[in-house]
Amino acid sequence: MRNHLQLTPGWKRLVAISLPLLVGVGAVVGAHLYVSAGSPAAAAAAPVAPANPSLDVPAPAGLLVDVIGAVAQPGLYRMKRGDRVYDAIAAAGGLTTDADPTKLPNLAGRLKDGEQIKVPFAKGAPGGTVISRTNLNFATLEELAVVPGFSEAFAQEVIDYRTNFGGFQSTRELVTVLGMSESDYVVARRYLTL
Repeated sequence: MRNHLQLTPGWKRLVAISLPLLVGVGAVVGAHLYVSAGSPAAAAAAPVAPANPSLDVPAPAGLLVDVIGAVAQPGLYRMKRGDRVYDAIAAAGGLTTDADPTKLPNLAGRLKDGEQIKVPFAKGAPGGTVISRTNLNFATLEELAVVPGFSEAFAQEVIDYRTNFGGFQSTRELVTVLGMSESDYVVARRYLTL
């Protein structure tokens, strides 16, 4: 049997030159595909990104700060991240006339979650330590409506509850029975008595 395949003269030199070129081109193409697709080990270890990350990531919560002292409405305030001390004081109604302007906290300081801002009273200021308390079982609608943390509607709920059930045994019943928020209760309990 005769071999029908005929090779051109000098084919060994052609193979010797073209084979390394083909291997080199293949290596470059393979490296490019490997880098653009990422390594298999990195792809297996990397977490899969959600389809819509804006729906799966919760919105950052604000800061909760406590403003006390010589401000119009002391209490807990929810502030935005990046707000300054002067923003918290403004949210609390601003400084009262009893505030000591020489001993104010750093108004330009950034707020931190859980921080307490103390605005000192001037020496001899009458409002420094006196907190008037409202009796939860005997106060009128108008007296209850001005308690920090109360609204007029909530004050009416308090009066309705005390009329129907004979009054409160504890101020904590505002949360457990009437559903007042914990943050409002923390502020309001300083101004209430039984």
